[in-house]
Amino acid sequence: MHRIITLNLHMQNSEILKIQNLSVSFCSKKDEIEVIRDVSFNLNSNEIVAIVGESGSGKSITSLSIMGLLPKRISKITSGSIKFEKKNLRTLSEKEFQSIRGNDISMIFQEPMSSLNPSMKCGKQVAEIITQHTSLSKVEIKKEVCSLFEKVKLPEPERTYHAYPHEISGGQKQRVMIAMAISCKPKILIADEPTTALDVTVQKDILDLLKTLQEDTKMSVIFISHDLALVSELADRVLVMYKGEIVEQGDVHQIFTAPKHIYTKALFNSRPSPKVRLKQLPTVSDFLNDTLKTDVISESERKLKHEDLYKQPPMLEVIDLEKTYLSKKGWFGPKSQFKAVDNVSFKVYPGETIGLVGESGCGKSTLGNAILLLDKATSGIIKYNGKDITNLNKTELRALRKDIQIIFQDPFASLNPRLTVGYAIMEPMKVHNIEDNTSQRKKKVLELLNHVGLSEGDFNKYPHEFSGGQRQRIGIARAIALNPKLIVCDESVSALDISVQAQVLNLLNTLKEEFGFTYIFISHDLAVVKYMADQLMVMNKGKIEELNEADYIYRNPQKEYTKRLIDAIPKGL
Repeated sequence: MHRIITLNLHMQNSEILKIQNLSVSFCSKKDEIEVIRDVSFNLNSNEIVAIVGESGSGKSITSLSIMGLLPKRISKITSGSIKFEKKNLRTLSEKEFQSIRGNDISMIFQEPMSSLNPSMKCGKQVAEIITQHTSLSKVEIKKEVCSLFEKVKLPEPERTYHAYPHEISGGQKQRVMIAMAISCKPKILIADEPTTALDVTVQKDILDLLKTLQEDTKMSVIFISHDLALVSELADRVLVMYKGEIVEQGDVHQIFTAPKHIYTKALFNSRPSPKVRLKQLPTVSDFLNDTLKTDVISESERKLKHEDLYKQPPMLEVIDLEKTYLSKKGWFGPKSQFKAVDNVSFKVYPGETIGLVGESGCGKSTLGNAILLLDKATSGIIKYNGKDITNLNKTELRALRKDIQIIFQDPFASLNPRLTVGYAIMEPMKVHNIEDNTSQRKKKVLELLNHVGLSEGDFNKYPHEFSGGQRQRIGIARAIALNPKLIVCDESVSALDISVQAQVLNLLNTLKEEFGFTYIFISHDLAVVKYMADQLMVMNKGKIEELNEADYIYRNPQKEYTKRLIDAIPKGL
C-alpha cells in the first residue's frame, strides 16, 4: 500500500525527463543493426524508475543515450527525442552537453574498479568532478569530498580520501562512485547495475544508501538491473526491456503482483525459490518456448540421497587449516599478522556439493586456493582420498591437478584471448596426456562443446565472440576436459544474468549427474548456494560460523551472522 501511495505522490510531481520513440542502431561497414526500437517512457521529479532485463536487452544503451555517451563511430540514434526539462538533448553540442553531464544528470557504472582511475587517489577523483563544475577553493573542495564520503557511509573518510582504489573493498569502491555521482547534486542519477557481483549484505547497504540519498536530495533515479526481486525494494515504477523494446511497464506493485508479459514472468521465476526445490531451474527460454519443467525434489528424496552420500568415506578432508598473511607498515614498520583462514575443518564426500558462503573477505576464496594448492596453507592438513596432499613434490602435484579443477568467476580473464576456444580446451588435455593425439583430443573437445550447450562450430571462435554465459560454459568445458573428480566453483555465476545463471546452474547439476563430479560451490549469494548445496558452510572472518544441511540452515539459522545473510536476500513484494 505504501508504494502505491508513494507512486501517486510522484505522479503529481513534474516530468523531468521524457524519452519518445527512441531507436538506436550499431553500424559496421557491412550492415546496421537496430538495438533499441521505439522506446518511450518518462521520469518524474523525486521518482525512482527501474529498467529491468537481461544483458543485451538494451538497458545500458538507453542510459548511455540519455548521457550522450554512445560510441560515436559505431552507433547512432536513428529516431526519437530525449528531453530533459523540456530541452531536447539530441540538439545540444558536446560543449553544452558537458555542462549537463555530471552536473544535472549523473551516472554510477556497474564495475567501479574499471570506472575509477587506479593511479589516482579516491579523494582526488571526486574532487576533480567538483573542480570542473564549481568555483570552490581547494580547501573547500576537500572538505566537501570528505562530507560526501561521510554521506555515503564510508568508514574513515579521511583515510579513503588518500587511498588508491586497490586499497579499499568492492563495496567501498562503489560508495566512492556514488559520492562522485552525487557530488554536484544532480537532478537525475542513473545507476547501471550498481550492485551486480556484490555480497548480498553489501548490496542491501548500497540499496539502502541510494534510497536514503534519494529521499534526502529529492533527485530522480533510473535504476538498471536484471534482478526483479532487487528492484522491488527500491523502485516506484518498473520498465521491462527485452530485445531492445519495452515489453511491459507499470507501478512496482502491479508488475510484481500481476505481471502480464511472459518475459516478465520468466524473469521472476528464473531465480532459485527459497520455498520449493525444483529439479531444474526454469529459464527465460523455457517460458517463451513452453518447455517449463516443474518436477520437485521432495524432502524424503533428498534425505535418502544424503543417507547414501554420507555412508561413503570422504573424498576430501580439511583438518585445522590456517592461512596467515604477514604485512608491515612502511620499510621499517613492525610486521602484523592477518588470519584469512582460521582453524577450519570439514569433509567433502564423493558426489556431494558442499556450499561455501560468506561476505567478501571472509576467507572463502583463500580456503578454495589452499585446497587447490595454489596458495600453500600456513598450517593444518588437507587429505585427498585419505592421503595428505599438503607437501607433494612437483610430479605428485601435477598428477593431482588433473583430479581437482576450478571454474573461475570471470571466464574471459581466465581464457587466452589469442587462442580459439577449441585449442584453449585442448591445451590442458595435452599437458596431462589425455588422449593419444591432436585428432582424438579435438574429437573429445567437440563432444564437450555439445555437452555444455555450445556447437561444434564454436571450436574455431575466439573468447571475445561469446557472451558472458557462453564464456562460462567454455570455462566449464575446459575444467571437465581433464575428467576431474573434484571441481571448485569460485563465484562462477555471480556476475551472470538471472536467466543465464539458471542455465549454468542447471548445466552444472546435469554434468554432476552424468560424470559423478563433486563440487565445492563458493558464492556470496546464499539463495543460489542453498539451491545447489547438500551441506552448507557459512564463513565469517576466516572461521566457520555454521555447517549443516543446506535447507536446515536456511530454515533454522543458529548464528546472527547467518540470519543477516538470509535477511539481506531480495525477497520481492
